[in-house]
Amino acid sequence: MPTLPASAATDIPEGVSPDDMVWAETIAAGGYASKQIARGTRLRLTDLAGDGCVSMLLFNAERPVERLNVADTLKIQWNGYLGAGRFLLSDMGRVLMSILEDEAGAHDAFCGPSTPWSIAARYGQAGNYGPHPSSRERFGLAVGKYGLGRKDIHPCITWFKGAKVEADGAITPQVGPFAPGRSLLLRAEMDLIVVLANTPHVLDPRPDYTVTPVRAQAWRGPVAAADDAIRTGTPEGLRAFLNVEDYYAR
Repeated sequence: MPTLPASAATDIPEGVSPDDMVWAETIAAGGYASKQIARGTRLRLTDLAGDGCVSMLLFNAERPVERLNVADTLKIQWNGYLGAGRFLLSDMGRVLMSILEDEAGAHDAFCGPSTPWSIAARYGQAGNYGPHPSSRERFGLAVGKYGLGRKDIHPCITWFKGAKVEADGAITPQVGPFAPGRSLLLRAEMDLIVVLANTPHVLDPRPDYTVTPVRAQAWRGPVAAADDAIRTGTPEGLRAFLNVEDYYAR
């Protein structure tokens, strides 16, 4: 459940003023959350018990027709494995979020969310109001709160559980469990709608519906500086940041 107001949270990150907190929520196993955050906001996700699996959708809060493009995110950076120093790109060539810190190292940009069909095949029952909800069903509830629908559920990034592509093209899931307390720190480069769903990885081979709570914390912060290392790291990345700056030059 979210802490309201966020400034009342008892586990505020070190060095962050309570007055700057905008979001403090623990996402239960099988749960979901969504939040509109401003450009420059920092978002920390923490895998509290080592078996969290958070799938993420991102939308331009002002114009939700612009949203995360996973294929371009990987293609523009010539890398299928996300971590610190990488960024998440929109389908209009703008940076949505940057990854500032990564203690996890295992994430998935290939497999997409769990679905009612994948959940039912492994655990025997799916559905938002049953014991084994899927990320896709949770996404449907979350996006509806912003006037969006099933057609707006786009390919996602999944944090804290990895997927490795082998030499023969097979995908090996990296599902843990891992050490508790791993965290990820992201910076919003645009005003965003963030949607999160915490359900087992679609390729998790374990017979039980295994996922543990994840904490989301967000606080106000400055936008990327002109000499920011992620912004200036590659010509393609710089162009994507310039596209953001052009968008807000009003």
